[in-house]
Amino acid sequence: MQVEVLPLDEPSGRAALAQLQVTERSALGAIVRNCGGLLVDSGWARVLGGSSDAGLGIGRVNEFPTSPDPNWGPRDELIIGYDVLGGVFALSSYDAATTGRPGDPGQVGYFAPDTLEWETLEITHSQWIGWLLSGATNKFYESLRWPGWQDESRTLTPTQGIAVYPFLWSKEAQSNLPATSRRRVPMSELVGISADFAAQAGLPSPGFLGTFT
Repeated sequence: MQVEVLPLDEPSGRAALAQLQVTERSALGAIVRNCGGLLVDSGWARVLGGSSDAGLGIGRVNEFPTSPDPNWGPRDELIIGYDVLGGVFALSSYDAATTGRPGDPGQVGYFAPDTLEWETLEITHSQWIGWLLSGATNKFYESLRWPGWQDESRTLTPTQGIAVYPFLWSKEAQSNLPATSRRRVPMSELVGISADFAAQAGLPSPGFLGTFT
């Protein structure tokens, strides 16, 4: 599996680790403290790290306070990664009764851009990292990839994604994805489109999906 490790900004990495209140011995702490983020599978999946000029800092995406605050908590759940289609990975610290999202505390959930709903992966953060690096994304994204996706994905910056039209949740896209048109857009626009359409469709609000500006 192709993985690019992005450089760390040391002060931001230390501050993010302090805000998360986790140990460096955990997978989450080790990534946040030692790298700016990971680009996995030609940049298709992005894992948030301490900080980097490329915009994969977990503090930036989750809107951490400017200095560590023990009373601060994630707006909904902690965003830990995302993909080029606007899918978002989050780590739950609450039960489903509190968030309305599936899964148990400590499990990773995924906001799917083709259904506009959250689903649970039923794995922990460390298991999620292993899952990504094992090549499991090939099967997971099988219905969401088209011929030549690698070339389109690897040219993006970490704060860019791919907007697909007709949209991924449409019958047209799901029946013939290679025939869709695609363009690069800011990730903030992509997750905003998903949230807007979820509301228009009468689906549960996806909640906070991260700040990518």
